[in-house]
Amino acid sequence: MPRPTRRLAAVTLLLLSLMTPLAGAQLPDASPPREAVPTVHGLALYGEPALPEGFPHFPYVNPEAPAGGTLTQAAVGGSFDSTNPFIIRGTPAADVSQIYDTLLAGNPDEPFSLYGLLAEGIRLDPGREWVEFDLRPQARFQDGEPVTAEDVVFSFELLTEQGNPFYGAYYADVEAVTALDADTVRFDFASTHSRELPLIVGQLPVLPKHYWEDRDFTSPTLEAHPGSGPYRIAEVDPGRRIVYERDPDYWGRDLPVNRGRHNIDRLVYDYYRDRDIAWEAFKAGQLDFRIDARAATWAIGYDFPAFEEGLVRKVTVPDGQPARMQAFVFNLRKDKFQDRRVREALALTFDFPWLNANIFYDAYRRTESFFQNSEMAAEGLPSDAELEVLAPWRDQLPEAVFTEPVPLKQPDALRERLRRALALLREAGYRVDDGRLVDGETGEPLTLEVLLYDTGLERVVQPMLRNMARLGIQGRIRIVDINQYLNRLRDFDFDMVIGQFPQSNNPGNEQREFWTGDFAEVPQSRNLMGLDHPAVDDLVAQLIRADSREELNTLARALDRVLLHLHIVIPHYHSGETRIAVWDKFGWPEPGPAYGMDMAAWWVDPERAAFIERRQHGGP
Repeated sequence: MPRPTRRLAAVTLLLLSLMTPLAGAQLPDASPPREAVPTVHGLALYGEPALPEGFPHFPYVNPEAPAGGTLTQAAVGGSFDSTNPFIIRGTPAADVSQIYDTLLAGNPDEPFSLYGLLAEGIRLDPGREWVEFDLRPQARFQDGEPVTAEDVVFSFELLTEQGNPFYGAYYADVEAVTALDADTVRFDFASTHSRELPLIVGQLPVLPKHYWEDRDFTSPTLEAHPGSGPYRIAEVDPGRRIVYERDPDYWGRDLPVNRGRHNIDRLVYDYYRDRDIAWEAFKAGQLDFRIDARAATWAIGYDFPAFEEGLVRKVTVPDGQPARMQAFVFNLRKDKFQDRRVREALALTFDFPWLNANIFYDAYRRTESFFQNSEMAAEGLPSDAELEVLAPWRDQLPEAVFTEPVPLKQPDALRERLRRALALLREAGYRVDDGRLVDGETGEPLTLEVLLYDTGLERVVQPMLRNMARLGIQGRIRIVDINQYLNRLRDFDFDMVIGQFPQSNNPGNEQREFWTGDFAEVPQSRNLMGLDHPAVDDLVAQLIRADSREELNTLARALDRVLLHLHIVIPHYHSGETRIAVWDKFGWPEPGPAYGMDMAAWWVDPERAAFIERRQHGGP
């Protein structure tokens, strides 16, 4: 039976809506017929997208960038055992999700605007009850099969039912996904409160139904499965490397969102167990690019010949998003971390001023907010608007949320910090017995293990453990390989790990997985600490429903304030920029996009690449 045409499907839906009125429905408030909803080329979270229909390319790219060359970088952490990045099991290969296209593509030069990629047209119900996407007829997977609405429906159901818990959280308010015809798909929403939901369904990666429907999606695989994106898997060598090659038959090469991007022919990720070895490989010319996360290396490490001869460049790129919260994360599922005073005391042993002066060359600033460097960061005492949303939870939140300003104040001198920490621990029922800090009732010593997979972070952990030892706390570091590390995270088998909580300028549905009780016991969710607090759940729900920038900022500040006063993590530090080093054979747009570095817009300069290669091999 032939598929119905888009027009026939629209007429059928309209007739059904006229014949089957909903109970209690009032015609003046009903959604308009879908034919009356305009088809647009893009969506923005607030207002209209900055780029008009028919724009030739993103403003910051070089549309004449040459194609070709190779970019090789390191993947630190041992190895991988899967080319499926969407599931809990296995360790996925670096950046393997880039082989898939999504319905819409973001413009890094705007806070949150999306434009057509797999979809060429978008219809958003004025009441935000549904959104429809018209797929491009020319869209193809890398095996030549067309991308259809059935693939979109299949991908949504597969990811939310069998994929990583992130997808269930991210798309929780999607009630139904329907293929209206071969190239039209509709998402119906259970709630109209999430302003970003129509946009984030546009971020859905679309997988080929014909490939996955007869395979076990939940099991790791090393097959080079087909995507629909600009790169395809070219080489899979677990323990050593994965290589992606630019697809010469990529269907979307000339789309406005792609023109001037995806210029490099081969993207190579070489695997290293240790970042120090990867650093030596970079200096030797075996790697082309590195993000330098070590302040000491950045300050004094570039004294090798290639840098002194100008063959290697150091570049800093300002961050356009809120600073990422990196922190020591408590496992709140353990009894010893239930008391907020214990967590606050342990946080006082982290001596950032000493680290910054003695290890980091004063390169960092202390992170003091989950939305650092943005208008969403809480500051001072709560505003009247914050108090209004916090008031219903006053009996269940620490009084400090309402009476003490943020950033949280801590003594600068270590002696004073440790004195304050010991007082808090005593208030929580601990005492010092023969040099050990023990529970006053059970006599059990307070111990702590920091679980790591990267030896480079030992220098951050060891000073804190020494300070804890001065309080009688028995602490140690346990370093395991990446696979064992992930398994222990999945089993919640840790006291403390180092976690990261990246934020965008428009936080929304992803906050569920970060902080809410629904994900506290879900393996591999991003609620690493197991936080389960009704006030936090409520603030997250309100934040997702925020209908204006002002309301979003107020709710983010209130959430930030609560999370800080609960002491669920020990915040680290940030620089406000990304430090990169490259062998000088690449070009990139200058100025770059406002909201972050877009490496897809880089290219290889053929003459510089040939010169660099000759010098690396001892030539003139």
